[in-house]
Amino acid sequence: MLTNHVRTLQGFHDFEPNDDDFSSSVIKGLTEAQKTLPSKFFYDEIGSNLFDDICALEEYYPTRTELAILEKYKDEMAECVGEHVHFAEFGSGSSIKVRTLMEAFKLPLGYVPIDISREHLIQSAAGFSNRFPHIPVTAICADYTAKFNLPDLAEGHYVGFYPGSTIGNFTPKEAIQFLLNAKNKLGHGGFLIGVDLVKDHTVLNAAYDDNLGVTAAFNKNILARCNRELDANFNLDAFDHSGFFNADESRIEMHLVANQDQTAQVANKTFTFKKGETIHTENSYKYTLDGFANLAKSAGFTPAQAWTDDNEYFSVHYLSAD
Repeated sequence: MLTNHVRTLQGFHDFEPNDDDFSSSVIKGLTEAQKTLPSKFFYDEIGSNLFDDICALEEYYPTRTELAILEKYKDEMAECVGEHVHFAEFGSGSSIKVRTLMEAFKLPLGYVPIDISREHLIQSAAGFSNRFPHIPVTAICADYTAKFNLPDLAEGHYVGFYPGSTIGNFTPKEAIQFLLNAKNKLGHGGFLIGVDLVKDHTVLNAAYDDNLGVTAAFNKNILARCNRELDANFNLDAFDHSGFFNADESRIEMHLVANQDQTAQVANKTFTFKKGETIHTENSYKYTLDGFANLAKSAGFTPAQAWTDDNEYFSVHYLSAD
């Protein structure tokens, strides 16, 4: 079935993000004094589907708010992006938001979704291709924070797209480095990027700890993935989900909290957890409009325009590379 999906694409480049990266990152993170697991490994096929469920939750405002911004201002964004572009989406997921923009783009030359989850990427890219058969699609399976190259272009230029406030998963220093790397890949093309804003803490806390427990399942899935792929034996019921806003750091933190003393084996290594000890799985930094503009400048971009919703919960920025 996936082979049939690949055939609908103009190109498929597999940089083969592999289990060795996953295994070594897990071992390293669990060895640290504050145990960690990298959030980029949330997004296997199961995790990607769970995140799609999160995006539909009442408490989770970012997706619907960003979609509303894209819909309302898509023509203005298209003017910023210009004509004859290849739209490269970092962390493309289900490729839902890009579809709104493509309706407004003038003479797009191609869409390049980039994602670490191979199966989810192929299915989503094929779905996009069926929706926009006139736009060539070249899918890239890669960890977009690692080294990889965008395909050479015969005509036009790249413009980047990074929706969903995923930039907040990086520390500010890491975010600058990510933007620098993206700028090098995109060349003279600009960057359209979603950024979550600082707001009432109760709104933030609810968005990352929903009443239905979907975010908890998403968080715990990284342990389940360890069990599936690294011969680990985590007891998922022995960990509780915690998501809260850390005002001092201006970020949401997600943790898995051990609710009992326990041990777990991962890739033939044993790790001990005391009751109350946490595994820090994700940060999501929240910015002010000026704060993010200054960060973008530090990476060599020129902030050209920013759009927000009426409540100023979320923002989309166009950064010029010139």
